[in-house]
Amino acid sequence: MAINLTVIIKSKSENIEKLKSLLLDIVQNSKKEAACIQYDLHQSKEEPNTFIFHEIWKNQNGLDNHNQQSYIQSFFEISKPLLLQTPILYKTEKLG
Repeated sequence: MAINLTVIIKSKSENIEKLKSLLLDIVQNSKKEAACIQYDLHQSKEEPNTFIFHEIWKNQNGLDNHNQQSYIQSFFEISKPLLLQTPILYKTEKLG
C-alpha cells in the first residue's frame, strides 16, 4: 500500500537559501529511488522560510530504504543548525 507523507520544514530566516539548496538536492536524489512515486517540494509565499514536501512511496519498505540513504542521513546532520524547529511529518491517507 502506498505511503503518503507531508513534511513541513522551517528554516531560520538567515538560512533560507542554504536550506533550499539542500532540499532541492534531496528532491533530485529521491526521485531516482525505485520506490518513489512522487516527491514534490513547495515553498510558502507567505512565509518563505517554510518548505513543504509532498511525498508518495510505493510501500513502507521503500520509505524505510529512503530514510537510510546516505544523502538523507547527512541532511539530518547538516541541517540541524539551519532549522527553526524540528521538521513536522504527517503520514496521511488520500481521501479523494
